[in-house]
Amino acid sequence: MSTDWFGLIWLVVLLLGNAFFVAAEFAVVAAKRSQLEPRAQEGSSAAKTALYAMEHVSVMLAICQLGITVCSLLLGNVAEPAIHHLLSGPLEGLGIPAGLSSTISFILSLGVVTYLHVVIGEMVPKNIALAASARAVMLLAPPLVFLSRVFGFVIKPLNGLANSILHLFKIEARDEVNEAFTIEQVESIVAESKREGLLTDDTGLLKGALEFSDKTAADIMVPMSELITISSSVTPDELVTLVGKTGFSRYFVTDEDGYPQDYLHIKDVLYADSTLEYGAPVPTKRFRPLFTVTAGDEVEEALSQMQKVGIHVARVVSADGNVLGLLFLEDVLEELVGEVQDAMQRGRHEY
Repeated sequence: MSTDWFGLIWLVVLLLGNAFFVAAEFAVVAAKRSQLEPRAQEGSSAAKTALYAMEHVSVMLAICQLGITVCSLLLGNVAEPAIHHLLSGPLEGLGIPAGLSSTISFILSLGVVTYLHVVIGEMVPKNIALAASARAVMLLAPPLVFLSRVFGFVIKPLNGLANSILHLFKIEARDEVNEAFTIEQVESIVAESKREGLLTDDTGLLKGALEFSDKTAADIMVPMSELITISSSVTPDELVTLVGKTGFSRYFVTDEDGYPQDYLHIKDVLYADSTLEYGAPVPTKRFRPLFTVTAGDEVEEALSQMQKVGIHVARVVSADGNVLGLLFLEDVLEELVGEVQDAMQRGRHEY
């Protein structure tokens, strides 16, 4: 068999090699952990290797890029001359001068190799990897990881040099693909889905969830001027009268400087044991504590703190320590699910 035909065999081998590295590159980036983790937990070694590849994506992409570069260079240096030589003979046999036939065969061979390289070596494997990323990464990750270890002495210095260049531009290199979407991206997806009629949000719950992160404690607190305060010596009779006038269920005790110390919930009096005297001051053990958040705290952070300490009302203080208002758990939840009404509530807030 002549060297020209060996060149054609190399053309096939190099195209398949290029296709492998292209498909592996896109599969590692496009695959989702959520599709692979259940299979890995079931004991699939391919899924475990695929997850490893996704967790070391910088090295995996380096071996892919090295493989693509090598295959592309060899295609130009081995396959193209073979096709060139195979075409030049028949063209000369047609009576075309040697110089012209060489030029024509060069152009044809370059076009054939370029076309096959782009279509077979690049576009087809890329589309397959994107269309079936989970299956592709499980199939391609094991040999890719093996190659990355065999040629680690080459790709690790190259990868380190690339990361150093990124560091000069104050760009942090990442070893794992970020699968999370930003709030803006999710809002865009939801808006487009609603326009296409694929999604409805009649209750406003989805809209509230997306806008939840935009709010701070200061945005949804109740200002101090709107609160009903009581003295620490309030009696159950006085509290019942106050409930009848205001319709609120929570009342706050402040110190001489107007700083809220704790609060009293009407049910702590209405459902108290028989030892409670309605004409005597409410025992201090009935009062509930407050905790403190800062005005700039995000709503999610305030909600997390409320869940952690088990307290439903928080003081909202400014950077210099001044109390601006109070934050109620109900108001936090209403930002997420919409207005909540109950039998005790007359106005905007249930204090």
